[in-house]
Amino acid sequence: MTDAEFVREIAQPLAGEAGDYNALLQLIDDARFVLIGEASHGTHEFYFERAAITKRLIAEKDFSILAIEADWPDSARVHRYVRGVSSDANPDQALSGFRRFPTWMWRNKVVLEFVEWLRGFNEKLDPKRPPVGFYGMDLYSLHASIEAVLRYLDKVDPEAARRARLRYSCFDHFGHDPQDYAYAATVGAIESCENAVVQQLAELQQRAAEFLSRDGEVAAEEFFFAEQNARLVKDAERYYRAMFRGRASSWNLRDQHMVETLENLVGHLNGSRQPKAIVWAHNSHLGDARSTEMSHHGEVNMGQLVRERFDGDAVLIGFSTYQGTVTAASDWGAPAEQKNVRPALRGSYEDLFHQTGLPRFWIDLQGAGQIGVLQQRRLERAIGVIYRPETERLSHYFHARLPEQFDAFIHIDKTRAVEPLERTSIWEEGELPETYPFTV
Repeated sequence: MTDAEFVREIAQPLAGEAGDYNALLQLIDDARFVLIGEASHGTHEFYFERAAITKRLIAEKDFSILAIEADWPDSARVHRYVRGVSSDANPDQALSGFRRFPTWMWRNKVVLEFVEWLRGFNEKLDPKRPPVGFYGMDLYSLHASIEAVLRYLDKVDPEAARRARLRYSCFDHFGHDPQDYAYAATVGAIESCENAVVQQLAELQQRAAEFLSRDGEVAAEEFFFAEQNARLVKDAERYYRAMFRGRASSWNLRDQHMVETLENLVGHLNGSRQPKAIVWAHNSHLGDARSTEMSHHGEVNMGQLVRERFDGDAVLIGFSTYQGTVTAASDWGAPAEQKNVRPALRGSYEDLFHQTGLPRFWIDLQGAGQIGVLQQRRLERAIGVIYRPETERLSHYFHARLPEQFDAFIHIDKTRAVEPLERTSIWEEGELPETYPFTV
């Protein structure tokens, strides 16, 4: 029996039917944390299937937290919309805060539909059950979070807002690019803002009881969001300075911040029942780093940290594709394009799954993880917001042991680009096939 035939024996085909993920929900069982990845930031099927699984987890297993790889302030606007306390008239408006590159990650048609579904679900929810929230975990929003802290303090304590403005004015000479500040602080051209942002968070936390005594649950929610923004400013200041010390240092700070945000959410929402959380992020964040090349570079990630902190209470789910199209840019900050995804390299997991002949399937890696075919160290592809097929092996592949990386894995052999809400002429044109102007 070939390696591909072994995989075909254990694969569970997906037919696009309502019961496709019944067995996956059984595998998840009573886990409190379900981390659902993606092999690119621009593939329609990854977004669509992830949303389908998430809807079932919310409806059937009482999950109440959705935490995504996105900025906290932008996600907070969507959170208010799905909770029915927003002035936004529709999900497009609610998602309009996502203006930082890459906008298509969250401003796309699948997310638009999901946000509207989530609002409708919350509207019909039994009052005895807590509504579902929509939260960001990332730490790029240094200036937006500063503004959010100041708005909160202006409302509850103008004198505290004055002190906060003085502390945060440390960043004022560098415009809205935190990297300019970080470079100046790293080379010693200025004194860092570290003490100022730590002091601001500490003052906010010290006065928590006073601020929380004002308006019951509304005050608790507003204070938590302000505290999280102040915490984000502190972590973002460290992160941007760490960018000039090397990839491992900044990567680890970012993923540690995301895990701590998840823990803070669970702690904040802990009531008569323990809240359960779903996480949406890239495979590179959610697959256990200890089973990949990341560990050799001193890097950790969310998947590893969540497993270490919530042993036995987390399920990690990854995605892959063999070929198709993807929404991605050629360089950071460049326009979104529809790019052709090359057939996966020989010897990779994607190539192995392609050889099964199955167009769509998932594998229970907890039940089949000891099979040598899967335990063998193989290449695995990762496409972020940038795709450079001309340097694909170097830019987009790494070695991994899949059964140690994830608990379940979904393969969709041919995929298509996710559709941005802002479809530019560049995106519409797509990419010429490699055989152009010939047909073969």
